[in-house]
Amino acid sequence: MIPYRRKTLPNGLTVAVNRDRASKLAAVNVLYRVGARDEDPSRTGFAHLFEHLMFRGTREIPNFDLPVQMASGDNNAFTNNDYTDFYITLPKDNLETALWLESDRMQGLDITPEKLETEKRVVVEEFRQRYLNQPYGDQTMLLRALAYKVHPYRWAAIGLSPDHVARATLADVEAFYRTHYRPSNAILSISADMDEERMFDLAAKWFAPLADRPAAPRTLPQEPPQTAPRREEVERDVPATTLTVACHMGPRTGEDFYVADLVSDLLAGGDSGRLYMHLVKERGLLASVNAYITGDVDPGLFILTGQLLPGTVPEQAEEALRGEILALQRGEVSDRELEKVKNKFEANTLFGELNVMNKAMNLGFYEMLGDLELINREVDCYRAVTRERIADFCRRVLRPENSSTLLYKACKP
Repeated sequence: MIPYRRKTLPNGLTVAVNRDRASKLAAVNVLYRVGARDEDPSRTGFAHLFEHLMFRGTREIPNFDLPVQMASGDNNAFTNNDYTDFYITLPKDNLETALWLESDRMQGLDITPEKLETEKRVVVEEFRQRYLNQPYGDQTMLLRALAYKVHPYRWAAIGLSPDHVARATLADVEAFYRTHYRPSNAILSISADMDEERMFDLAAKWFAPLADRPAAPRTLPQEPPQTAPRREEVERDVPATTLTVACHMGPRTGEDFYVADLVSDLLAGGDSGRLYMHLVKERGLLASVNAYITGDVDPGLFILTGQLLPGTVPEQAEEALRGEILALQRGEVSDRELEKVKNKFEANTLFGELNVMNKAMNLGFYEMLGDLELINREVDCYRAVTRERIADFCRRVLRPENSSTLLYKACKP
């Protein structure tokens, strides 16, 4: 259980605080409701580019990292399709340093042509190294493009092409900054051993003076239901062939999320998962297997993937995966199996609540979802999943008409 309090400042900034009496550290998390889904299809990769630019200094603070280090702190950030997150941990007595830094860069970023060109080169090089010039690098991109036809989830946070970032102008990025980096589009969450009212007062001191820049709401194109199987085969210079099957599922806040998460763990929860036990260990068809969900805010994907052994043909692997799904569709799940995966999720939740940064980050995440109280209800949501709900989910979601299959073939010697 994470106790919290929440307020909204007059400029629209949401503030959520948690008093953690067990920690000597303070954690400050600022989540911006901007991710790859908010980009123009002809200008992708901007949210990720801004993750880099936000560390390039402001008009008041040229070197963002130096004050953090002087306050004995640590900081980082990440971007995904739904949001961008910045976080700092430091001794609680230095909490104001983090608030000062975050409030300053929310509106005072100093984007010069030189800084922009430097970060553009960094992002373009990252795109090439991670996605174009390493084995299996473009696999996720191909799968997204196969599964999504209209929704912006069809591209990854890195973007559709390195050319989009390479061509970005100073005017382009300044417009993106003004649109998305503003109080009413952000969530500030704090966890520290400090009185809640004191944390609210400090948040107001540093953020209330910032003026908001309201932006017109944007309606995202929604992915239409898939009615027929999709398939793509590519050949690459990779060590082994991989098979990946993606099925559309509901959004992060839907009831299916918890069922899907449990199903993925039943199938691939370590060495005791069904896919490993049956297809790797017993039948020797695959070298490795996995099942996972994307957990996106909008309807996401349930993904099954496996790396084929040299003697396995794709048809064998597909049939084997299908057999495991059929078993779940028939409700073939033991009480012990189900209880085991539920216990795992509960344990992970409890261990996560021990970390002050996890608390601050989760407060921001669940507020972004629009249901902050969910932070303390999720264990019950997992506990409520039944064998019947698992079978129903697998029949509705894990079916051929709703699937996109990517066969990533190793070149023949």
